[in-house]
Amino acid sequence: MKKSNTLIYHVLVFILAQIAWFSLLGLWIYWYISNYIIINQFGDRLSSQIISQSINVEALISGLILLVVISVGMFLIFIYLTKQMNLTRLYDNFIANVTHELKSPLSSIQLYLETLYARNVPGPKQKDFISLMIKDTERLNNLINSILDISGIEQKKIAYNYQVCSADEIINTLISDAKMQFKLTDKHIKIEGGTNCQIVVDRRALRIVFNNLFDNAIKYSRETVHITIRFSSNLKYFILDFSDLGIGISIKDQKKIFNKFHRIYNIDSPNVKGTGLGLYWVKEIIKAHGGRISVFSKGQDCGTTFRIELPIYLHSKKRYIKQLLKITQKRRKLVDSYRE
Repeated sequence: MKKSNTLIYHVLVFILAQIAWFSLLGLWIYWYISNYIIINQFGDRLSSQIISQSINVEALISGLILLVVISVGMFLIFIYLTKQMNLTRLYDNFIANVTHELKSPLSSIQLYLETLYARNVPGPKQKDFISLMIKDTERLNNLINSILDISGIEQKKIAYNYQVCSADEIINTLISDAKMQFKLTDKHIKIEGGTNCQIVVDRRALRIVFNNLFDNAIKYSRETVHITIRFSSNLKYFILDFSDLGIGISIKDQKKIFNKFHRIYNIDSPNVKGTGLGLYWVKEIIKAHGGRISVFSKGQDCGTTFRIELPIYLHSKKRYIKQLLKITQKRRKLVDSYRE
């Protein structure tokens, strides 16, 4: 709906710009003809300095105003078309990446099934095939769910389950879960700092944030993964810094990294695949929690730091946080009433 309204707005701007252009053209034609008639009829009686002086001034001022309107209208249309072209290019890349991400596990599953169907595979090998196929189906399921969740976020249909949590407790839990999921050990992850505050979060959503950050750190690290997680707090915000020693991010890409469909191409990591939705998803989740996320990198081979700031319960954005908890409470009551 929003996209449709934006398109209508820019079409309207284009129409108004054309009306302004034709109005200017008509005004100048009228000015020329009226002066031509006056000069033909009374030119021999009037001084050339006073012939249509007022009309000349009005035509000049009106023409300048209309030219400004036309220029602004055309500039807005140019900006809109440029954004649409960039979005179309990013969308095409997204389709290509998603197609590859879908085809890869599907091809793997098909190969295993064809092998099981055509050959007499020993029992232990069958179990290995089935285990690999289950992993591929999980990969497909995660990809499809992520796309659906992105759609839900944009249509504001995601039902977050907000809870008041100890910041230290939930962050350490999510780090432990990530260690198991990505098969990392204590030598890969260094935890610094601590805080004694409470935050209002959806555990599942925050797990998605951590999974994306860990996944990117692993993808864009050349050798052994080294991740440092620091958390602290000030009077209003819980602050978490997630740093890696990967290939880094250029300043140009730092400005676009949270945009939908945007993917970083690095000559040192040309085979890194993805949909370009991960960090956009992360940003939207943090935004829904009333927080903010930023990125910093000194450049090539200097690593990357993501900073997440979440409001502290009862200390920052009190009205917004209470509204989040109230929405969750209403949803729970509605679910309980259906169960009864």
